[in-house]
Formats: sequence, C-alpha cells, structure tokens
Amino acid sequence: MNLLENILGEGWQVTPAGGATGEAYLAQYGDEKLFLKRNSSPFLAVLSAEGIVPKLLWTKRLENGDVITAQKWLPGRELKAFEMKKPRVAKLLRKIHRSSELLRMLHRLGKKPLSPDVIYNDLIQKFEGHYRNDEEVQSALTYLASNKDNLDHVEKVVCHCDVNHNNWMFSDEGNLYLIDWDGAVVADPALDIGMLLYWYVPKNEWEDWLSHYGLSVTHGLRKRMYWYVLAQTLLSIYWYDYKGLYGEVEYWKRDLLNLIKNRLIDND
Repeated sequence: MNLLENILGEGWQVTPAGGATGEAYLAQYGDEKLFLKRNSSPFLAVLSAEGIVPKLLWTKRLENGDVITAQKWLPGRELKAFEMKKPRVAKLLRKIHRSSELLRMLHRLGKKPLSPDVIYNDLIQKFEGHYRNDEEVQSALTYLASNKDNLDHVEKVVCHCDVNHNNWMFSDEGNLYLIDWDGAVVADPALDIGMLLYWYVPKNEWEDWLSHYGLSVTHGLRKRMYWYVLAQTLLSIYWYDYKGLYGEVEYWKRDLLNLIKNRLIDND
C-alpha cells in the first residue's frame, strides 16, 4: 500500500476497495478519486476503449514487476436485481458478445475457446471424491454428459462468466458498465445469457428480453442455456465447498434441485 502511495505522490490516501482478489484499491486526494488495481489484465485497455468499463487513465509498472492500472472513479451504484430485466442490460451484453476487438485481445492473451467437453471434464475432476452419493449432483453430471455433444454449434464470443447484478454499475452520469473481468473466457454466449435469464428474468419475459439482445427464443437456445446454468450451479457448489462456506453450498444445492425439478427443455 505504501508503494502505491509513493507512486501517486504526497497527499494521496490509498485504502482497499474489497473484491475477491484483494488487489483493488481506492486512492483519494481531496475530491479526486481513482480506482487502482494491481496486475489487471491487458484486456482492461480494450474494455475501456469500448466503453464497457470506466475509463482507463494510466498504467504503470513497478520495480518488482507488478503493473498498476488507474481508472476514473465514477460516482454510481450497483444495479438492483429487478433492474437486470431492463433493455439496457441486454443491449450492453449484446455489444460485449459482438465485439471483435474484445475477442481479438483474448485470443492474443492465449485464451482458448471453452467447449462443453472442457467444462464437463473440469467438473468431473472437481467432483471426484466430492458429493459422490449426492443424488442431485450425480443427476446433473449425468445430464451434462448425455447432452454435451447435442448442443447447437455457435460462434464463440467473449463471455464475462459472472453477470451477477453486483458487477453491473450504473453511473450518476447515466452510463452502464460491466466490471470485474478477471474470469472472462471465450465461449458460447448462452453461458452469460443463461445465467442472467435464470437468475433474474421470469420465464414469460425471456422473449422480450432476448428481443433487445437480438435473439429469438428457440429450443436450441433454451437447451444451451440450461446446460450452462446447470454446469455453473455445480461449479458454485464446488467453489463454496472448497471455501468452507457451507451455508452457500446448501443454497446452491437447493438451486440445483429446483433446476432439475423444473427443467424447461421439452423432452429431455
């Protein structure tokens, strides 16, 4: 932290900004505020240029090799859960998924497309010895195995992978941003769309939301979304179990049970 203050100069105060990595900070000098992050991906520059995250102001390399990025700190707020149904959310996600610049940068950074096979094999490794006798977990893994080769083949795009409403920021200036891109991958857009619709949008409003995104509700899209949401729910169970947060584990296991009971795909 002292190193960051030395970079900024006398009078700046630097405090942790929270987040899972512990590498984000708020720097303040009078009324001026910056959002600092240590070792952020070079991807941030393209996200800033595309207007998807707040403006990147500068990047500096420290003597120890760490890279510090500074973004404009914008007054604003996280989106509320009910606001995820708004057309502006669908339109920003569409912009992200259709961006050739974002895709080009992730390819340059060595990101390989994430296929259903890769996701399934990763889950099998993670659950080896875990929840072996859990009926819902085994049912979900069986479904993923049986259907991973039957999904429509679509062009892979840049996916955020955590479209929780806490990662959507609405600035006081009226701009919408999607932040926290550490988990970005190249994958089927249904990965992001499915999580957002299942978590936030009633089924009878899916068609309207997707119209703003630029898609129609089809059997193939529903099947892809369900597959990825099921996989993400299993991943959440594993992650919270690994962290020892067993209350969260039980929450996601209940969600998994509901997904299995209320399967929306006909004849599967």
